[in-house]
Amino acid sequence: MVNNLQKGSLSNRLGIPMIYGIDAVHGHNNVYGATLFPHNVGRGATRDPALVKRIGAATAAEVRATGIPYAFAPCIAVCRDPRWGRCYESYSEDHKIVQEMTEIIPGLQGDLPPNSKTGIPYLNGKDKVLTCAKHFVGDGGTVRGIDENNTVIDWHGLLSYHQGCGDHHGLLLELEWGQDACQPKSYHQLPQRQSKGFVISDWQGIDRITPTPDLNYTYSVQASVNAGIDMVMIPDNYTDFLNAMLLLVKSNSIPINRIDDAVNRILRVKFIMGLFENPLADNSQASQLGSQANRAVAREAVRKSLVLLKNGKNPSEPLLPLPKNAPKILVTGIHADNLGLQCGGWTITWQGVTGNNYTLGTTILTGVKGAVDPSTKVIYNENPDANFVKSNGFSYAIVVVGEKPYTEYYGDNLNLTLPAPGPDTIAQVCGSVKCVVVLISGRPLVMQPYIPSIDALVAAWLPGTEGQGVADVLFGDYGFTGMLPRTWFKTVDQLPMNIGDAHYDPLFPFGFGLTTNGLTTKSASE
Repeated sequence: MVNNLQKGSLSNRLGIPMIYGIDAVHGHNNVYGATLFPHNVGRGATRDPALVKRIGAATAAEVRATGIPYAFAPCIAVCRDPRWGRCYESYSEDHKIVQEMTEIIPGLQGDLPPNSKTGIPYLNGKDKVLTCAKHFVGDGGTVRGIDENNTVIDWHGLLSYHQGCGDHHGLLLELEWGQDACQPKSYHQLPQRQSKGFVISDWQGIDRITPTPDLNYTYSVQASVNAGIDMVMIPDNYTDFLNAMLLLVKSNSIPINRIDDAVNRILRVKFIMGLFENPLADNSQASQLGSQANRAVAREAVRKSLVLLKNGKNPSEPLLPLPKNAPKILVTGIHADNLGLQCGGWTITWQGVTGNNYTLGTTILTGVKGAVDPSTKVIYNENPDANFVKSNGFSYAIVVVGEKPYTEYYGDNLNLTLPAPGPDTIAQVCGSVKCVVVLISGRPLVMQPYIPSIDALVAAWLPGTEGQGVADVLFGDYGFTGMLPRTWFKTVDQLPMNIGDAHYDPLFPFGFGLTTNGLTTKSASE
């Protein structure tokens, strides 16, 4: 597909190759058989920038294996409210951790060559991809966590909480909304950009400049291009955009040097990427897709992302690690044997999938079966009743419950309760046998009502395709090391609530995480 599109681009008068980009936000997640890594919230729990860099390198190799040179990643939003449907795309509520995790960028693009000038785009190798640090800026701070809502914050707060990349020189779209909402600053008045890369708008992004998308489209084009957007992402009404921009250029409402600047920036990146010399896919890299080496990195990431929130009703009698040689154990919950639920949104389709037929990987149930002693009998029952649990003589149960996949505004949630049948599964199982609850979610959920009845609680986030990484830690082949990248609230009435707030009263504080040998509460920002 990409080759055919590229051949069409090369057939034009100037033979300029196009640059094709894709949302590879937790691996090459649109492609069957690709390695899917934990979503960003899980990576933030690892506190391991070097691991995240390796995830970037593996992702780049798989994206490039299908002929794509550009990834709309990483997301460097600082999510300050878990009610936001994109919160799992944020590494942490702490911008310092988000900054540390931008180590994924040299993983995706390659290490900057020695003595390189800052601000010059680079791509170090044919197995690397161009990155797009998104979303600029403050989208993790919208009111009540509503996607694409307004972030109401003063300048100091914006720089204090939302500096995902640590560089705020010359914020784009510097429009004087408070004083004169209809007059964007002249292009000539904007601060000179130091970087030589290009800025791209989001999907239908310029349509959002006005209160309703079609209120004044010509104004939206003028404001966005003059503010410094070089490439505009338009899924549908591209002819309207082209017509509006041509009129604005002819009237000098958009200076021609603004157009020249944008073209120069885009061409510079294409040249640096080697697109003119190698515009088509390199089929020799196809073996990278879903390779065992990349899956090993993902499995390691799963292990390090797990956060142990409770271990035993009595601290002196921990449940974890689980014995491998128990006679009979129960695995239950709709998330235990479901790759789609395990991976979350941005998996094969925009909103994610349900089931095991859409990509390749290992479910948590399969991981458990591979981890226990051959003599141990593993029984899977998706949602058993209490009589079944009591009558079967299980040594313990592994209960895997959580959220179903969602993306963007479809995931906005003002109550954050554990979805059905999770509460019923916990009630039926944990009242009858010792249980560890493994929570699959993109964010903290209301768990306080269930804490007394469960023996152990593990936040597994959205682990991706390598579910055996969960079993690795449950059974003690590796220890728990993950720390909360976000504050775990008691009730949604407390939200937004982040570390350092005056009303801070969490169920589990930011940075909390039990180990199988003790407790660590130190956060990565301390």
